[in-house]
Amino acid sequence: MPPATRELSMRMRPAWPVPRGRSVRVLPRGLRRSAAALVTVLLLAPVSGCQTPIVAPGAPTRWPADRANRWQWQWQLAGPLDVTVDADVFLLDPVGTTSTETAALRDRNRRLVCQVRVGTYASTDPDASRFPAEVRGAAVPGRPGSQWLDVRRWGALEPILADRFRLCRGKGFGAVAVDDADGYRHRTGFSLDFDDQLLFNRRLAALARRLDLSPGLVDDVPQVAALAPDFDFAVNQECVRRRECAKLLPFADAHKPVFHVEYTGDPAAFCVTTVGYGFASMLKARTLDAWRTPCPRP
Repeated sequence: MPPATRELSMRMRPAWPVPRGRSVRVLPRGLRRSAAALVTVLLLAPVSGCQTPIVAPGAPTRWPADRANRWQWQWQLAGPLDVTVDADVFLLDPVGTTSTETAALRDRNRRLVCQVRVGTYASTDPDASRFPAEVRGAAVPGRPGSQWLDVRRWGALEPILADRFRLCRGKGFGAVAVDDADGYRHRTGFSLDFDDQLLFNRRLAALARRLDLSPGLVDDVPQVAALAPDFDFAVNQECVRRRECAKLLPFADAHKPVFHVEYTGDPAAFCVTTVGYGFASMLKARTLDAWRTPCPRP
């Protein structure tokens, strides 16, 4: 065979073996290129039925100042999670909420906040065995199996709380609301004072930021004026009934959201006050299931 013919034959040889007795039809060069391009497109195209990978948000939740008094929110800790609620912000339990649920909410452009108890221990917590006996104090009234923590023991508590924050982050939350952050006001079994709590809460806010989470403060109203610069938002329960809504104004005056809930009363009455303050308010049952009656936007 002449060299030119042998070279042409090598170029036209198929890349896979051909059974004996079968002929190979070689496409012209232009059609071969088109077929190769089509195969590439088919390989790169998404396959129907494949699940979208669930990834954590790329940055802490942002709270634009121009929307500070226009948020609608939902707080649900009980019952099947209703992802269709017409709210901008969802405050949820990071253990009970699944990554699939957070992904569904993020697909709707909802902001997700996880609630983490930072000043108490519960025997039913998945990480309960990590809390040393010496940091656990008096029982929390009305919550069997729960105890207050010695928040002065930052070295012992930080790794545990950091992992709780990481759980939030891994499930797709962009913000964390620290709860039970007012042990100094209760009989904890420890001699905690105002400054002990203040230092602990500021450490929590800094820890959240290091882990790319926006920090929020749940209640602890007496320390709001001191802690408003450290936290991005506040969550409050019953400031109308307790007659302490004005104490939350350091957040509102700084154009930071105040997410407020009442468990009794008529929204037509208390919304006038709280929406006037610039809060995002609603009426809910104490069980914190999906039901809610939100105050209208201003």
